Amino acid sequence: MVFEPGRAGVVEVAPPEPAPEEVVVEVERVGLCGTDAEFYAGDMAYLGTGEASYPIRLGHEWAGRVVALGAGVEPHWAGRRVTGDTMLGCQRCARCCAGKQHVCAERAEVGVRRGRPGALAEQVAVPVWSLHELPREVDATKGALVEPGANAWRAVDATGVGPGGRLVVIGPGTIGLLCAMLARARGASVLVVGVQDASLEFATSLGFVAARDSAALGTAAFDAAIDATNAATIPARAIELVEPGGRVVFIGISAQPSLIDSRALVLADLTAVGILSGSPALAATVAAYRDGVIDPSALVGATVGLAEAEGVLAGHHPAPGRGPKVHIDPRR
Repeated sequence: MVFEPGRAGVVEVAPPEPAPEEVVVEVERVGLCGTDAEFYAGDMAYLGTGEASYPIRLGHEWAGRVVALGAGVEPHWAGRRVTGDTMLGCQRCARCCAGKQHVCAERAEVGVRRGRPGALAEQVAVPVWSLHELPREVDATKGALVEPGANAWRAVDATGVGPGGRLVVIGPGTIGLLCAMLARARGASVLVVGVQDASLEFATSLGFVAARDSAALGTAAFDAAIDATNAATIPARAIELVEPGGRVVFIGISAQPSLIDSRALVLADLTAVGILSGSPALAATVAAYRDGVIDPSALVGATVGLAEAEGVLAGHHPAPGRGPKVHIDPRR
């Protein structure tokens, strides 16, 4: 539980009770991400808008097993291994009815928005409609990477790259590397750009060509670019790297406003796309992991217990130099 900026801890709470059409999941793995770190630091935008407040229980990248059913839930869900959608739309508005519940104005977000408790706990309650069953080929580690993988899936889809396409991914964190892995699996040529030697060395260990400074790349060399950073200067730089008629995809969010010159988009006939959520691609990502399209397991550099979560949120990686993602096993 994060109580206030810079202060978190493990607390005992009552076990969750499933509401009608909900299930309780025994959590096996939870991934910590940049959003969680922003809550710990006090920088998360929802704190300023009132869409989130302290104390907050984090955890929106998770996998586990269904252990209790609420009224109205089909019995076959009992014991199923699952992950779930972060975005819990109202299921009634026009956006939800059109399959865009991830942008529902009234949505809750597991471990993020409108007070919905997250999965950084031994158990979590979630709506049954939000579940995605995990096949035996997708273990707990891969299961907790479905949510970030689905974000990456949508980002790569938005680039339009395929065999022979040239993609630059700026930001070699978990999302950026998942984008690179998925694009490579589709036959694209991928360059990963970052600023930290350790992250670039890790990207190289995965077989990617990596560059430390986008300034050295010149301009207009790629069919598409993905900005997977939190740097306010990168969106404008990403536009410069894309050939006329190409596409720029923004999946990173900076703490400060990012400025771009719309003339650069118009005069180069570029398409710019923003990606908020992986919701529409969760099922496709589960299938990709099941079929071995990519294996994201190497991105998990360490798995630790709940007691170590605060240190990770504060920026201390338990295994420096290994994969960027840290998982929590609440059973430890």
